[in-house]
Amino acid sequence: VVQAKKKKTTTSKPKKVGPSVGELIVKAVAASKEHNGVSAAALKQALAARGYDVDKNKARVKTAIKSLVAKGTLVQTKGTGASGSFKMNKASETKAKTYAKCKY
Repeated sequence: VVQAKKKKTTTSKPKKVGPSVGELIVKAVAASKEHNGVSAAALKQALAARGYDVDKNKARVKTAIKSLVAKGTLVQTKGTGASGSFKMNKASETKAKTYAKCKY
């Protein structure tokens, strides 16, 4: 006797509502008035202040910082990788100001 296998029904997780990590980082750097940019530690504190769970998403924050530097949105003034200080690229600063004005 051969039994028919039941198909497992998988439900996809609902997509998180709200701004992405990259958008939050861009907002935090754009809002900063520091001449040398914002340190990675200060960025993480700013994300935590906005209610983002940094401890749970360390890798996600790291990759977001690296990708923003690779895209040219952020410029790394000190350090290497996802550590050091970051400031806005002059060319993309106008985009960031519109991000900073938006409220989510």
